[in-house]
Amino acid sequence: SLCPGPHFLLPDTNLLLHQIDILEDPVIKNVIVLQTVLQEVRNRSAPVYKRIRDLIQNPEKHFYSFTNEHHRETYIEQERGETSNDRNDRAIRVAVKWYNEHLKKIENEEKIQVIFLTNDRINKEKALEEGITAYTCEEYIKSLTANPELVDRLACVSDEGKEIEGGKIIFPEHIPLSKLQQGIKSGIYLQGTYRANRENYLEATVWVHGDAEENKEIIVQGLKHLNRAIHEDIVAVELLARDEWVAPSSVVLQDDGQNEEDIENEEEKENILKTSVNKDMLRPTGRVVGIIKRNWRPYCGMLSKSQIKEARRHLFTPADRRIPRIRIETRQADSLEGQRIIVAIDGWPRNSRYPNGHFVKNLGSAGDKETETEVLLLEHDVPHQAFSQAVLSFLPKMPWSITEEDMKHREDLRHLNVCSVDPPGCTDIDDALHCREMENGNIEVGVHIADVSHFIRPGNALDEESVKRGTTVYLCEKRIDMVPELLSSNLCSLRSNVDRLAFSCIWEMNHKAEILKTRFTKSIINSKASLTYAEAQMRIDSATMNDAITTSLRGLNKLAKILKKKRIDNGALTLASPEVRFHMDSETHDPIDLQTKELKETNSMVEEFMLLANISVAQKIYDEFPEFALLRKHPAPPPSNYDILVKSAKSKASFYHNLEIKTDSAKALAESLDKAESPTFPYLNTLLRILATRCMMQAVYFCSGMDNDFHHYGLASPIYTHFTSPIRRYADIIVHRLLAVAIGADSTYPELTDKHKLAEMCKNLNYRHKMAQYAQRASVAFHTQLFFKTKGVVNEDAYILFVRKNAIVVLIPKYGLEGTVFFEDKDKPTPKLEYNSEVPSLTVEDTTLRVFDKVKVNIMLDDSNIQHQKMRMVLVEPKVLGNDMPASLSA
Repeated sequence: SLCPGPHFLLPDTNLLLHQIDILEDPVIKNVIVLQTVLQEVRNRSAPVYKRIRDLIQNPEKHFYSFTNEHHRETYIEQERGETSNDRNDRAIRVAVKWYNEHLKKIENEEKIQVIFLTNDRINKEKALEEGITAYTCEEYIKSLTANPELVDRLACVSDEGKEIEGGKIIFPEHIPLSKLQQGIKSGIYLQGTYRANRENYLEATVWVHGDAEENKEIIVQGLKHLNRAIHEDIVAVELLARDEWVAPSSVVLQDDGQNEEDIENEEEKENILKTSVNKDMLRPTGRVVGIIKRNWRPYCGMLSKSQIKEARRHLFTPADRRIPRIRIETRQADSLEGQRIIVAIDGWPRNSRYPNGHFVKNLGSAGDKETETEVLLLEHDVPHQAFSQAVLSFLPKMPWSITEEDMKHREDLRHLNVCSVDPPGCTDIDDALHCREMENGNIEVGVHIADVSHFIRPGNALDEESVKRGTTVYLCEKRIDMVPELLSSNLCSLRSNVDRLAFSCIWEMNHKAEILKTRFTKSIINSKASLTYAEAQMRIDSATMNDAITTSLRGLNKLAKILKKKRIDNGALTLASPEVRFHMDSETHDPIDLQTKELKETNSMVEEFMLLANISVAQKIYDEFPEFALLRKHPAPPPSNYDILVKSAKSKASFYHNLEIKTDSAKALAESLDKAESPTFPYLNTLLRILATRCMMQAVYFCSGMDNDFHHYGLASPIYTHFTSPIRRYADIIVHRLLAVAIGADSTYPELTDKHKLAEMCKNLNYRHKMAQYAQRASVAFHTQLFFKTKGVVNEDAYILFVRKNAIVVLIPKYGLEGTVFFEDKDKPTPKLEYNSEVPSLTVEDTTLRVFDKVKVNIMLDDSNIQHQKMRMVLVEPKVLGNDMPASLSA
């Protein structure tokens, strides 16, 4: 090693920013972080700042922060003509010198040195002149001969030095930030978020920031125009002249080139994009001229090992298809093959086809269930580390019981026949119900929700962690809780035969299910039964059972049916999604059998009362706090969203009468969907509803003081919020706090009445909900692959959902599985394809395929690409020439 004696490392700012992966490695200990450096890092990168703070708090790492700016002997003034950068560099050198002198004073120890680490050439030279021991990160790391794997984690920083020698320039230069800002001000450039296209690596859209309606979305096509932007970056684009506008391509293109020199091949592919299109399809088109802010994160994926023997440079293929491949240098390629690894991007020089990056960590073998779950959680940015001690310290001490103090503002409802109805195996029971005849002949109905906000107090570590997680994420065999298990499965879970704290919404209704009175109260309940949907259904249907709980369930069910009818008459939509449940093997936890979820009347019963409670609470908190109620809205989709649904229905109208989809209002849509029934094709209605679901917008949380459109399109309700699931959704906790203040059951706090803070929080909650949904879908997809792994080739009925230029997308009802059937195979002659976007239809040789056609497909798992294992589907009926099973799979 360069430094055999004991020593501290003292890094400068850039080193911290770029080489944080190295500093996090367990090998690196005893580091001094100066206040000067910490402040600069804090200003330049919040994520790195947080990682450094975590390192300083970790006792095993021995990272120390030294407040050199507040220490008499290390504080320095900025000199005339000295930039603040140079002043900070000098401050760091002064601190290193002082520290070395300071450590000499320790008697009887062998000499401890402070070593200055910097990648800045000038700073290093000055340090050496001043007699300071200084190394670059690379020199120091490469000298640690006991840990050669650390070298892989070095970030390649200097763009100049790393350009491929003599590589020809591929990309245009990026315009510097100051010029970009002027250009955006004057309107020459537009600023927006860059969204890469998952299906076509040569195309992206930029979502322009701002309120203007036109040019909201700009298409960018072709390598040079994409100009090294990466998914989610904030970029500046320049609009092209109208005669250069293009249409979104309906071609599926994956980047499978191996070597750098494939640029000619790229140009061929770019020509495929430019197929003839009719004029109406053209969209505003632009090119990326500069990067305003990079939004890189560590990426999961796999190494595509270079074919050159002994090579150190390899390409890494991210799991997320929207991220380009990344070139990394590693000496351990052999041991990383077949492993899922994490890589970070360092930069993207103009003469390199791919960005440069470095290896961060190995997650484990691809295809292994633990590893794949970890990848899935990382890729969807789901916080899933164990809850920290700080968070757990705010949990109630066990054994817990309800005290006199807790009873002060509560009603005792333990005498009521309350019960809960949930899916089998549910341990986080949020809600319970009761229903009883009143003396005046009316009916009292109560919805009782776990009083989570009693346990999670505003602003403490437990609250901060819950808001960061935002929601519980349910994977196929694992639940990532929003709150620690003691609350989610025990103290807040409304289990039967134990006293629990609740927040109750109680209505007085008549027999027509009209609400006469509503009241809200914090309460204490004791549930008499926790039932599954099936058990509750059996009780309702049973001829012999007439106990209190069963009578209560029957009353609820009767009212729910009336409520549902009212809602549907109002124009609420019932949409279908093919949901799938796996039956797991109890030993191996592998899926053995899949079934599409069937819904019982009782599912709908519980849902009706939850919706009603949510609406009642929404109205109450909005009346009380018109400026800062947290509500949920579902915007009506723009009419063009429905094109595909209307066209597809039209293409089948000649076969089935009364098949006309009207979309001028939710009610019109709901009614036309109800009418679209066909005795000869019973599944048609489900298909239409699935397609209608795809046309919808995302429902979102918002703050009432920051918005004026509250309407919930899908539920046809003028106002809505989430109140009924505070164990698994953070939004509900805020709603509970607002409601508690409104009825005088709890005190308020400043953030609760700050609409800007609430709006910021809604943004995070919407993001976390979206990611949780994607993670759940990915988990189902992965388990579906496990299921088909042992099945060989399976032949099933399928229906066409979409037609594309070179493929059809089908849905297989039996498995709730969607997949793409391609009509182009690399090694086979392509059949004659004719695509008609008006119908929409695709004619393959002489066979015409339309949306909703019933076909037969063969399904098998294609694991030739271990990272993107996918379900491969081949059309069997109608038989189309040139689309036979691949020889290797047809056995």
